[in-house]
Amino acid sequence: MTLKAVPGSSDRLRELRQSLVEATPVERNARLAAAANAIRRRDLEMIRRAGLGHIGGDFSAIDILTVLYHLVLRHDPERPDSVDRDRFVLSKGHSAGALYATLASVGYFPDAELDTFMAPLSPLNGHPNRRKVPGVETNTGPLGHGFPVAVGMAMAAKLDGRPQRTFVLTGDGELQEGSNWEAALSAAQYRLDNLTVIVDRNRLQQGAPTEDTSALEPLADKWTAFGFTTREIDGHDHEALYRELSASPRASGRPTCLIARTSKGRGVSFMADRVEWHHKVPSADQAAQALEELSR
Repeated sequence: MTLKAVPGSSDRLRELRQSLVEATPVERNARLAAAANAIRRRDLEMIRRAGLGHIGGDFSAIDILTVLYHLVLRHDPERPDSVDRDRFVLSKGHSAGALYATLASVGYFPDAELDTFMAPLSPLNGHPNRRKVPGVETNTGPLGHGFPVAVGMAMAAKLDGRPQRTFVLTGDGELQEGSNWEAALSAAQYRLDNLTVIVDRNRLQQGAPTEDTSALEPLADKWTAFGFTTREIDGHDHEALYRELSASPRASGRPTCLIARTSKGRGVSFMADRVEWHHKVPSADQAAQALEELSR
C-alpha cells in the first residue's frame, strides 16, 4: 500500500507559506508554535494508540520539522518526486512518528492514516520507508546512515547542476557513529555548500546523557574543524530556525551545520529532559495531561 497526497494540498501549502512569509515575526512565531504543538498532539495520539514510539526525541525535533515543511523546504505534496524539490533526510529514523505527523500536516497523505502507525501492514512503520511513504527520501533506522546518504544527494545535485538544497537531521547520540564523520569529511572535501546538517542537541540518548556515554563537546568546534560553517541556535525558537535555515548555505564552498539546542520531551512538563522518555509510552492519565499542556 502506497499513500497518496490530499487533493489540493499543494495550493493550500503555497497559501500557508505565503501568509507566513508576510506575517510579522511575532505572528509567524506564534503560528508556527501552534502548528508544532498540534503536530505533537497528533504524534502523542499515534504513540498512545500504537503502544510504541520514541516520543521524547520526536518532541525535541518537531519545531525543526515544522519550520522546514511549513516554510523553508521547496517541496510539493502532490508532486513528491519532483526533480526540483529540496531533499530532507531524517537520519534519526526512530523519530519517524514526528516526520509522519509533519508530512500529514501539509497534505502528503490524509491525517486519518496516522491512526495506522505501527499497525500490521501499515506503511507507517517504526522507521521511514521511501517506497511506501511519499515525502520520505531514504529509508533510515540504523544510526549513522542517513547523513552519508544526504551527502550523496547533495553531491549528485552539484554534478547535475541542480539548485536543490539538502537538509539532514541527526540525533546528537547518533554522532557517536563514525560514519557521520567520514561523511562530514567528504562534504567538506567536495565543497557541498548545498548541504545543511541539523543536530538535534537534546543531550540525551537511550539510557543516559550523551556526555556520560561518549562526550561530544566541544561539538561546534568539531564541526568547524571538519570544514563546516557552524552555528548554534535555540531549536525551539521558530523565528531563529526560519532565519538560519532559510539562509543556508552560509558560505560558498562550505557545508553548514546548525546545532539546535533542544529539550527531549519538549512541551510536556513530566517528559522534558527526562531520559526515560526516549521511548516510553504515556499512560491514559499521562496522555490526558500532556494533551492539556500542549493545548495551552
